[in-house]
Amino acid sequence: MTFSSHVPHSPTSRLGAEAMFTPVNQVRLTNVAIVRLKKKGKRFEIACYKNKVVSWRNKVEKDIDEVLQTHSVFTNVSKGTLAKTKDLEKCFDSKDNTEICKIILEKGQLQVSQKERKVESANKLRDIATIVAEKCINTDNNLPFPVSIIQQAMKDLKFSLKPNRSTKQQALELIPELRKELPIARAQMRITVVVPEKQAKEVKSKLKALVGTVEREEWDFDYEMVARIDPGAYRGIEEIVSKETRGKGTVEILDCKVQDSGKPIDENKGSK
Repeated sequence: MTFSSHVPHSPTSRLGAEAMFTPVNQVRLTNVAIVRLKKKGKRFEIACYKNKVVSWRNKVEKDIDEVLQTHSVFTNVSKGTLAKTKDLEKCFDSKDNTEICKIILEKGQLQVSQKERKVESANKLRDIATIVAEKCINTDNNLPFPVSIIQQAMKDLKFSLKPNRSTKQQALELIPELRKELPIARAQMRITVVVPEKQAKEVKSKLKALVGTVEREEWDFDYEMVARIDPGAYRGIEEIVSKETRGKGTVEILDCKVQDSGKPIDENKGSK
């Protein structure tokens, strides 16, 4: 992809305008990601490095020079057409290209090709299926589902991605829907509860209805319990421990993924 570098127009020099299109004044940019923003009826684009736009928006990358291929603002990056200074001032109330680029980075839409969009969607769908497989069990045999079985059920449900939701949020929202296709349930969460000895008996009594299987108990200076619970009970347990111990007790998640038996998973099990 080739772009013309910016050369100021001169009313007295035609040569300056023509020179913009000579090879000497061309800047060749590769690996380009385009971010587009429409403002006051005008289209503005900036040329960024791929994978850096998301890093900037997530505040992982903080060096703007690592994100922008050029600090120029375009109306069309592909053609190398630069935005007019008067349009930038009118739409952004600024002459500072770098600050304008930051606004476009923050509010603009990242342009992706159809091929890139398909790959990204496929990766997200697999990520969602993987999260579900990690957090759920087949209620018929208490084993985790293969990811491929979850993916097939998602297709049967005609599951579609929600661009404004994280993969984890979508996975959690998907689980109840999957019950229409599969014998599926959330796997139990493994937690440890530590409570000062003075409040231990009271807390233990109140937690009894919320705890599934108690794996270990220890009475020392504090009372410590390791147990398995349904994920939906976690918030209630945390509230009881916090209230009864006035913030001195703790609840810690040890594991919230499926614990399989170490046996190989048959890809055909769990399918309809």
